Amino acid sequence: MPGSVTFTYAPGWAEPLFILFLFFLGLCFGSFLNVVIARVPEGLSIVRPGSRCPKCGHVLSWYENIPVLSWLGLRGKCRGCGMPISPRYVLVELLTGLLFLACLKRFDWTYSLVPALVLVCLLVPLTFIDLEHWILPFSLTVPGIVAGVVLAIPLGTDAVVDAAVGMAVGFLTFRMMEYVGWKAFKKEALGGGDKFLVALLGAFLGWQSLLGILFFSSFQGAVVGVVLLALTGRAGPASAEQEKADPSKAAPEEAEEPPSTMTWEFTKPGLPWWKRLALVIPCLLFQPIPDAPLDETGEEEEWVPGPTNIPFGPWLALAGLEVMLLGPWLSRVLPLEVAMMLGGTQ
Repeated sequence: MPGSVTFTYAPGWAEPLFILFLFFLGLCFGSFLNVVIARVPEGLSIVRPGSRCPKCGHVLSWYENIPVLSWLGLRGKCRGCGMPISPRYVLVELLTGLLFLACLKRFDWTYSLVPALVLVCLLVPLTFIDLEHWILPFSLTVPGIVAGVVLAIPLGTDAVVDAAVGMAVGFLTFRMMEYVGWKAFKKEALGGGDKFLVALLGAFLGWQSLLGILFFSSFQGAVVGVVLLALTGRAGPASAEQEKADPSKAAPEEAEEPPSTMTWEFTKPGLPWWKRLALVIPCLLFQPIPDAPLDETGEEEEWVPGPTNIPFGPWLALAGLEVMLLGPWLSRVLPLEVAMMLGGTQ
């Protein structure tokens, strides 16, 4: 996040109040992000209806919606049905509040704090959604990419150029890796949403940060994946659909995957030349790789993560936060060869 515009704010004696307010604001945003995490993968509105128990439908009163305190006061149980409330809710609230404070520590009361807080509010739900559903919703990544470029405008022309180049380089690099990985392994090697998340990170953090993000995400994801595979037999979590499925009806792990195909839309027969030409760029950039395998009825099959698969989105998000919040410190303590990958965080 190059550039800095300093805010004029209250005297030093009032700063603890501002810090406390920022933490509370983070808790409140975390409470809202819980709604995003629960509803966006299901295609539901994040505005209506109001907050309610997902198990019995009990509508939460205002005093049941106070971040952290309500969960503690209710002892982690719904007041309507008495069923447990996942500790994830309070975890997301505390995590968001603490990340807001970390952003303040990194950027102080400057304009750069604003895009940092927005990035946190995007990465937190994307991480938890990917861990549970193995998807990175376009409804979060695409507006996030736009926000990254727009929020760079007050920092000047250089910052806008860095954001735009970071967006483009991040997207195109992962698009190429997506295609090369499929050609090499004859199956999907990267999730289709990863390139949009990298474009989002590039828009917020600049193109200089992308090499460091790729290095840290790959290294940390690989280490944790290998350890989990050795301890539990799975490198990543089971998807929500797998957890709900009847184990007795599950397909055997050693069953072969259906063959995947790859047919560019602009190469299909019967298209006029002008339509072929118009389809080239959209297909090269956005057509899914590979085409989803079809079942016996000709319908697209739902992809199910295998035991060696790991969601990459959370590791990209973690690496982005590390580069943003710890970049200058990492540049000092890491070997020069690694520190050079953090050129945009000095």
